[in-house]
Amino acid sequence: MPLDWNLLATQLFGPDHGIQAEGDFLHGTAQLDGAAIAVVGTTGHAPIGVALALAQARVVLDTIAQHPGRPIVLLIDTQGQQLRRRDELLGINRAMAHLGMAIDLARRSGHRVLGLVYDQALSGGFITSGLIADACYALPDAEIRVMRIPAMARVTKLPESMLTELSKANPVFAPGVDNYVAMGGVRALWQGDLQAALREALVQTPVEDVRAQDGAARGGRKLAAAVAQRVLEAA
Repeated sequence: MPLDWNLLATQLFGPDHGIQAEGDFLHGTAQLDGAAIAVVGTTGHAPIGVALALAQARVVLDTIAQHPGRPIVLLIDTQGQQLRRRDELLGINRAMAHLGMAIDLARRSGHRVLGLVYDQALSGGFITSGLIADACYALPDAEIRVMRIPAMARVTKLPESMLTELSKANPVFAPGVDNYVAMGGVRALWQGDLQAALREALVQTPVEDVRAQDGAARGGRKLAAAVAQRVLEAA
């Protein structure tokens, strides 16, 4: 069963973790071994609309401006982008792109950025947060997917039965946290002592993007790394 965000924060940073919830929006400054860590994220299977995307981006940008080099941890629990006419009219695509660009700027500015899927991660809400971090981790009970097989069938015009059969052997077609580990999108699962896992990740997570290489080594994405290398060599 997924952890409540407050219990998760307590396991990561102790009972005086300094993280607060404003509706579905999580933010605050936590301490680990005497060092400050900026924490931002969502709870309640939050749909990411314009306001929530901009609020998260504001925390990231303020951290870059006011606390150079401070690590940033993204706590992820989202059902994806807000499917609402108001947000579409306000430009949800640009707001979510802004959040992704803020996280990318933090990485390029020397901040270690880690994502942690502790409950649910779907679609664009995951793509513009955890998948842009230096590395994304997950708890074993987390649920991760970009698209359900019925929706995938409608988009690709392929039969559900065909996609279901493909998902048995190919992680690209299947939801589930283990499949995202196999593809390299999730670097590792955190179990047991979560604070120790965070401490280790802050030290050992590579700055360069190694997801394609991880996917190749784990057998979940067999061609991505090789194709990317061929493109680099031909550039």
